[in-house]
Amino acid sequence: MAKRLFIDLSKCDNCEKCAVSCSYFNKGAASDHGILELRELATFALICRRCEEAACVASCRFEAIERQPDGVMKRHNMRCVSCKSCSHACPFGTIYPETLSFHTTRCDFCSGTGQEPTCVIGCVNKAVEYREVAESQKDGIWFVGDHLAAKAPKWDKKGV
Repeated sequence: MAKRLFIDLSKCDNCEKCAVSCSYFNKGAASDHGILELRELATFALICRRCEEAACVASCRFEAIERQPDGVMKRHNMRCVSCKSCSHACPFGTIYPETLSFHTTRCDFCSGTGQEPTCVIGCVNKAVEYREVAESQKDGIWFVGDHLAAKAPKWDKKGV
């Protein structure tokens, strides 16, 4: 079993302000929030209800948010102007306004460094870890891509 970045979204949501740092070399001086991208990826993959008539998509004048072929929503950061219209339009509150910054850092999962990621070291609530983890429906742990696992209540559309 390979190690992955693991984020517990409920622990992460309990922080008033995220204090973790990001060691990604191409983050730029103004952005140090690779963790926001991880939260957004996990939220869109697990918690978003993927509305048939997605108000978030319809509200975006810049076509910065779209439904991918697998149904998961994606925000195109280079089109997003951080107006937060999608966040206000979402009837379920699953697009967090704080994750919609104009410039976000693309997380590279610190792959190939051989060191514990900086975000793990800096997370005081242990909401972000780097460890071996197994996908578990019972425990609410899901894989999001090849390098990220998230703990969150996955929303499934069953008979709705």
